[in-house]
Amino acid sequence: MVGRKSKRSVRRTAAGKNVGRKTVAAKTASARTAKAKPSARRPLKVAIAGFGAIGRTVARKLDEGIAGLELAAVSARDLERARALTAGFRHRPAVVPLSRLPALADVVVECLPASAFAEIARPALERGRTLVVITVGALLAHPELEALARRHGGRIVVPTGALIGLDAVRAAAEGEIRSVRMISRKPPRGLAGAPHLVENRIEVEGIDAPLKVFEGTAREAVRGFPANVNVAAALSLAGIGPDRTTIEVWADPGIDRNTHAIEVEADSARFSMTIANVPSDENPRTGRITALSVVAALRKLTSALGIGT
Repeated sequence: MVGRKSKRSVRRTAAGKNVGRKTVAAKTASARTAKAKPSARRPLKVAIAGFGAIGRTVARKLDEGIAGLELAAVSARDLERARALTAGFRHRPAVVPLSRLPALADVVVECLPASAFAEIARPALERGRTLVVITVGALLAHPELEALARRHGGRIVVPTGALIGLDAVRAAAEGEIRSVRMISRKPPRGLAGAPHLVENRIEVEGIDAPLKVFEGTAREAVRGFPANVNVAAALSLAGIGPDRTTIEVWADPGIDRNTHAIEVEADSARFSMTIANVPSDENPRTGRITALSVVAALRKLTSALGIGT
């Protein structure tokens, strides 16, 4: 009897082990299936700081629909006007003071005057948000923001904007770039009111021939033309820095587009690029392509296919 019981116990124990093995195997297979199956990600919530020509264009594009992105909130100096402008949106965003934006979004698009840049940049990065920067020149005045982003898990994204060829400049910077030179030509009305013109009493209204109003480094250009040459700051950050990147600014009554020509000399390549941007109807200082560049940068955040460096 004792022997029979022992055999039964052995059989039960063996069966239990087999069942245990099958259970473990089933769980392992289930885990593999779960890993193999793509998870549905929630859309990234986007907030727009500043509701001028660029901010409104980006907002409309988001409201029309971009996969993986959702317009969550906007802020403007005139909140009531912003509410009126978003009244016809399919999905109306929250319209809130600037200070509330970082709490409502994963991505904050900065479209502000340089004087207000720090009001959104620092809080957004301290919350670990992705900050898409339009006022690129302000980054030169706040070099500490990169370390702040790294410390809090945030990210600073600079769209190509009104320029061309930043990918090529960034690639060349992996080797040695010897020189970067840019010449910007704008219709006189696009330069009106620039601090450099005011301080040096340079008149551009009524000129009948191209007039060079500035020549110097990208850092100096950003100080003198904070609303006009963010492209110079972006170019300098992509390449050899703001103190080695040189720029000329011309007021040209013979053109109706904001034109930028870039020449780069590097150990890997010598190249030149020119772009003539159609000015925005609402803001002649800004090219229409700037807002579209922001939309392209946002789309790249969630796209399964990334084109460019």
